[in-house]
Amino acid sequence: MLKFGEFIARHRALILVIGILLLFPAAIGYINTRVNYDILSYLPDDIETMQGQEILKEEFGQGGFSFVMTEGMTEKEIADTADKISKVDHVSDVVCYEKLTDLNVPKEILPQKVYDFFNKGDNTLMAVFFDDTTSADTTLKAIDEMRDITAENCFISGMSAITDDMKHLSDSESIIYAVIAVILTSAVLILTMDSFLIPVFFMLSIGMAIVWNLGSNFVMGEISFITQALALVLQLGVTMDYSIFLWHSYKEQQLSYADKNEAMAHAIAQTVTSVVSSSFTTVAGFLAMCFMTFTLGLDLGIVMAKGVICGVIACVTVLPAMILIFDKAIAKTSHRDILPSFEKTSSFIVKRAGIFITAALVLLIPAAYGYNNYSVYYKLDSTLPKELDSVIANTKLAEEYNMNSTHILLADSDMERKKTKKMLAELEKVDGVQFTMGFDSLVGSAIPDEVIPEDVKSILKGDEWQLILIGSEYEVASDAVNDQVTALNRVIEKYDPKAMLIGEAPATKDLIEITDRDFKIVSILSIAAIFLIIAFTFRSVSLPVILVSVIELAIMINLGISYYTDTKLPFIASVVIGTIQLGATVDYAILMTTRYRTERADGKDKKEAVQTALGASIRSIITSALGFFAATVGVAVYSEIGMISSLCLLLSRGALISMVVVIGVLPSMFMLFDKLICKTSAGFGQEKKRHIFRTAH
Repeated sequence: MLKFGEFIARHRALILVIGILLLFPAAIGYINTRVNYDILSYLPDDIETMQGQEILKEEFGQGGFSFVMTEGMTEKEIADTADKISKVDHVSDVVCYEKLTDLNVPKEILPQKVYDFFNKGDNTLMAVFFDDTTSADTTLKAIDEMRDITAENCFISGMSAITDDMKHLSDSESIIYAVIAVILTSAVLILTMDSFLIPVFFMLSIGMAIVWNLGSNFVMGEISFITQALALVLQLGVTMDYSIFLWHSYKEQQLSYADKNEAMAHAIAQTVTSVVSSSFTTVAGFLAMCFMTFTLGLDLGIVMAKGVICGVIACVTVLPAMILIFDKAIAKTSHRDILPSFEKTSSFIVKRAGIFITAALVLLIPAAYGYNNYSVYYKLDSTLPKELDSVIANTKLAEEYNMNSTHILLADSDMERKKTKKMLAELEKVDGVQFTMGFDSLVGSAIPDEVIPEDVKSILKGDEWQLILIGSEYEVASDAVNDQVTALNRVIEKYDPKAMLIGEAPATKDLIEITDRDFKIVSILSIAAIFLIIAFTFRSVSLPVILVSVIELAIMINLGISYYTDTKLPFIASVVIGTIQLGATVDYAILMTTRYRTERADGKDKKEAVQTALGASIRSIITSALGFFAATVGVAVYSEIGMISSLCLLLSRGALISMVVVIGVLPSMFMLFDKLICKTSAGFGQEKKRHIFRTAH
């Protein structure tokens, strides 16, 4: 690695130019990477709700749909509005009461339930179908155009409208995320580093790595909005340690080598060895997410694993080049260390190891209980700002029509009318069902098939399947609607075993069941992977158990706090925190353990070794944790997207909790289990034994 370091130091200008030039294709890739705002689209393709979506699109030419509610409009105004909406690109069909009665069907002979479905007081409902999926770019563009051409007393509800608002909100916030994260992290670095200028070069080199990473997402085709929002702050927080390590190594090497190029070459060589091994735990945590059948985990896992790799590359190439080129300017802005040495702190903790172990055991009980009992939510719009158009529309729909969700039933098109009507009647008896609406709801003895307009018929009935809408008073992701979906499927199974119940609520029910299984698997995989990496790194049986247990305690405390503060967390919180907090902050424990092993190998007794290891590591751990905290806490406070805000709050809090637990509990664990560690680990006390052997002879 020394030759590699010498190459970087010798060709520093070229390296910096290459790093800058790579920003251009990366920027192009970033601009052309599609962002997906639909969480449900990451469900497995082979489940019924996803297969039904494909059938809906193939046979009916429909993907997403929205309800448009008008308020206080005349019949002519409603008809004009429906006509305007039908002309919007990628709107496939519009169904309203006025359209049903526009041609050959007199209003008087239509069933009363049809009128009641579309009308409530001075409110009228129309169903708008799109020719592409719920979150497709064309669908979201159609939503925007519909909002432009409709009056203020028209309210567009549904998942597509929510997704569109989520897109605009996320796009408007993403640049602010970067600005806040950079400002707060730079402030922490200025206070914890020994130069006012070095944080600038840290931010520039990490910024380059972030752009490279986000630009390379182009090969994936698209990424989720959650990945896009978290990637920047996570990569900044997670990879900043590598830059700090390089800088400290460079300063240390300057004491041995007068030539700055030679000092940097040795610093790079040392950094590559340490940082690459350190990054394994973080990468392992992210890659564990790739084994989820809910492919949002794959999306986030790959992007963040790439981000760590890009961060390592930038740390040992671009950052050294910047430091060498601007060495004089950095030297001029040097200042004394602001952080204290923490010698008294380390002595205090080691002397009271029993107290800290006892405190950890006492905390474990409520932390474990809170960890296993905090509440989660799956309904994204439940935490969005109440003033968003889609949230207002959904609220009005619930208030005026008592309709909080809509299911779509795909049934056999050739089912006998008598059988279909019997099924619809039974479906309407299920708790919480407000209405059922299909082709056979419109026809009867007074209205033959031929009278129904062909464009209306084509919406509800195809060659193989017929489409039936089922309105529910229950909210998506609630226990009530999940029980309702189960009850509806039992009824449907009796009449048509091949029928499919699809829509947001059934898909969310699948999401709950799938992610519950996924998260358990990912948790086991991430712990196992990091356990093995630690075992291999330290050639130890006991240390992996101790280190992973310490960070798992921090994770339990972090998530458990949400139970005691009665805070609902997004459903992906456990897997994001369980993998990222473990993978990123276990490095704090590894850093201290490495020094502890060195001190024990040099012949020091356990108390002196532990105290020295803690004293030498505490400043680096605090700097790293505060940097991670700064990178995420600003986004947590600023973001109006509940899911992003909650995850960033958990990550920022988790960094501080891991810091406190590692500094307080881990040294105490070393004191308690020192004999076990020495007996079950390689490299502890070996130097002392050899020294005794040489003295005896």
